Amino acid sequence: MRFSVDAHAIGQHLTGNETYIKNLLNCFAALDRQSDFVTYVSREDAFDEVPERFHKRRVAINPFVRLGFDLPRRLRRDRPDLLHVQYTAPVFCPVPVVVSVHDVSFLEHPEYFTSFRALQLRCTVHRTVKAAARVLTPSEFSKRRILDAYGLDEEKVVVLPNGVCSSFHPISREIAQRWAQTSLGLTVPFVLTVGDLQPRKNHASLIQAFERLLRAYPQLPHHLVIVGKETWHAQAIRAFARKSSVSDRVHFTGFVSDADLVKLYGACDLFVYPSFYEGFGLPILEAMACGRAVACSNTSAMPEVADSAALLFDPHSVDDILLSLRDLLLNPELRARMERLGAQRAPMFSWEKSAAKTLDVYYEIAGKAGEKPVPVLNRMSAARR
Repeated sequence: MRFSVDAHAIGQHLTGNETYIKNLLNCFAALDRQSDFVTYVSREDAFDEVPERFHKRRVAINPFVRLGFDLPRRLRRDRPDLLHVQYTAPVFCPVPVVVSVHDVSFLEHPEYFTSFRALQLRCTVHRTVKAAARVLTPSEFSKRRILDAYGLDEEKVVVLPNGVCSSFHPISREIAQRWAQTSLGLTVPFVLTVGDLQPRKNHASLIQAFERLLRAYPQLPHHLVIVGKETWHAQAIRAFARKSSVSDRVHFTGFVSDADLVKLYGACDLFVYPSFYEGFGLPILEAMACGRAVACSNTSAMPEVADSAALLFDPHSVDDILLSLRDLLLNPELRARMERLGAQRAPMFSWEKSAAKTLDVYYEIAGKAGEKPVPVLNRMSAARR
């Protein structure tokens, strides 16, 4: 079998989309040594991020060129059994499509996007999911929203939760804090949040809650560290932070590599995720895997991911965010308990399992005529016996 994967997100700092496709490809290489894989990347340095034995094709960074010309041309030449994309398939696609749609926030909350981006996604995702052979999504929450939005048959939408890369693991807090101080100039102790500087990540409410927390409990020595890529909304968030009375204790790092992110998780006293809307919420699991207590929003897919291993709050209530921060920072026993629960929760999510089930979808859609493929998870179990 030959499977093609649109991996243009690799090297683009597209956070969740990039993490998703990189981990799937790495697991595909380990799980399936029989099939042929063709990957389409947009940056020369992304070639090194793709498993060595996979074919690599260069496509344009510009989405209109990539989707309108490059991918259709490549697909006609490569002749794969299917193409896997995230959100949007090429305009003229000569092969079956499997599409990953992580959420439909562009439909439910277009205010989180530029007007053009929201319009583009409304048009292209609708076209793609209607034509796709299967739609993959990481949570039951997103599945329900996709079914409601597009009126698809339930069997067409498959829930495959994301995983946590093994590189996210506990490290010495003292060593991590020294690194944060010397390498990034941060002051410890600190509260950490991770997310692109965009409206739905709700940084403004977190800054307000942090400001009120320090006003109510001036003995707290903590700073707030915000990790995330600059976007069109970044200037507004930075201006909001500058106007805060605790502006000298709010720090922006910009985008950081996964290696540095592990150290930041290790260095923080707790992780907070105040997003309004997520189709999954991978940083929640990353922080848990690194042994940190988590407080996160009680909306969209986040309760499904965190379960009882995090303190949940209403992201629309600054006071509710404040109370979660207060409880975890002022109660060491509660913080230690949440750290233990998080460490138990994170291993339940595996990229290997997600990749194996994704391959089963591939084989189902592009399976050999007259032959029912053996599920990858079954092949893995048989190989171990």
